[in-house]
Amino acid sequence: MSRIRDPRLASQGVVQIEWAEHHMPVVSRFIRERFVREKPLEGVVVGAVLHVTKETAALVRTLVRGGARVFLAASNPLSTQDDVAAALSSEDGIEVCAWRGMSDTEYFDCIRWVARNEPNIVIDDGGDLHATLHKEFQEVAEKVWGGTEETTTGVIRLRAMERQGVLRYPAIAVNDARTKMMFDNRYGTGQSALDGIMRATNILFAGKKVVVAGYGWVGRGIAIRARGLGARVIVTEVDPIKALEAVMDGFDVMPLREAAKIGDVFITATGNKKVIRREHFELMKDGAILANAGHFNVEIWIPDLEEMAVSKRSIRKYVTEYKLRDGRRLYLLAEGRLVNLVAAEGHPSEVMDMSFANQALAVEYIVKNRDRLEKRVYKVPDEIDQEVARLKLKAMGIEIDSLTPEQLEYLQSWQL
Repeated sequence: MSRIRDPRLASQGVVQIEWAEHHMPVVSRFIRERFVREKPLEGVVVGAVLHVTKETAALVRTLVRGGARVFLAASNPLSTQDDVAAALSSEDGIEVCAWRGMSDTEYFDCIRWVARNEPNIVIDDGGDLHATLHKEFQEVAEKVWGGTEETTTGVIRLRAMERQGVLRYPAIAVNDARTKMMFDNRYGTGQSALDGIMRATNILFAGKKVVVAGYGWVGRGIAIRARGLGARVIVTEVDPIKALEAVMDGFDVMPLREAAKIGDVFITATGNKKVIRREHFELMKDGAILANAGHFNVEIWIPDLEEMAVSKRSIRKYVTEYKLRDGRRLYLLAEGRLVNLVAAEGHPSEVMDMSFANQALAVEYIVKNRDRLEKRVYKVPDEIDQEVARLKLKAMGIEIDSLTPEQLEYLQSWQL
């Protein structure tokens, strides 16, 4: 039985899903058409904890067309698009437990609901489903054929399980596929994070000093897009190689304690906790804006803000003002949660096409190879990565060259 906000929103959600599917031809057309013919997921129960958006709907519909039954819960209390949840819950083969504005208790109750339905395959975004299965539903976890993970944060958690010898099923790190990380993380988050900040605040980026914490693929994308809008971008890093790359990409690089003194807008993209904390808040100028593009609301350490503030009020729909004892005001966006999904609509459909194509094909791969997979974290097979890129180019009407037999021989020989 689905638990959603309002089933009357279904017709509105259908239109939104149709819009997304039009811009997601790889997962909604090419892969779906094959899944309909071949039914590679016939009888498979899929448990998914994902952002319940119109793009996710395209993936779920493709899995169902392939024969699966899907139990879907939200991967963030504030990211669900209620009209999409209503539309999906009205379709055969799909049950949904998600609504915008869930409490933390309700959020984890829905994840436990997914686990209690004993999925054969699990798809996660952030690792909460994987962690819940391993902590609270170990007997269910033992029967899982395999899982996938959409995020950097979730892959970190899975690899920690593997190192500690507690991982109970094989898992594919979809996040690390080149057709996911290089496009979703960089172009998707780069655009959608700034979109969320602009929708929440309506600020002008041109001329602002924007501090980007973390220079992985997500941080790169944000920094490049902020510079494109005319911002003066500062990068903070703990990895010397990434810091050096940021310097050679033309960005200023400095410790966060120094950047805290001069930044106008701060955007976290590290996957770690307590990145911006009391020692940084104490140095920030009046009016500084704080936004998080990482999966969990732990990068900007809100307990420190709460302790330091003498007053707190909502300024705009997704803007909370914290007034400090000395009169300075700091503005936290989207409760410190994923700003692109709380204050905006998340990644554009075009880029999620590749991410969710990887998910669909990874699920199919697990079903076909479950008897040969060990209980460890796997990279996305190269043939899947290549296939996703090939189909995306095909959808865009772009052709590329291929190697001649002579060139292939040359590349495989040590004699020049």
